[in-house]
Amino acid sequence: MRITTKGQVTIPLDVRERLGLLPHTEVQFRVEGRVAVLEKLPGAGRRGADLIRRMRKSATVRMTTDDILALTREPPPATNGRQEPRSRHRRSAR
Repeated sequence: MRITTKGQVTIPLDVRERLGLLPHTEVQFRVEGRVAVLEKLPGAGRRGADLIRRMRKSATVRMTTDDILALTREPPPATNGRQEPRSRHRRSAR
């Protein structure tokens, strides 16, 4: 393994998986003598919470929950005078 000119190194996949190091996980290096130790920071792995925090107040459309639900409940538009089936999977008559 080699360090790039930017000081970067790729952590092998098996090591990332064993330690739960996902993209955007906060880590720190600690030096112990001649050894560098990489460790996951406490509270790391809150990817869902971080995603929600970054997305908060980023919506561009102002709709109420009721407006959004009404859109999802309207039947699909008819084509050629007939309505498309809601699902591709039909139950067979028994």
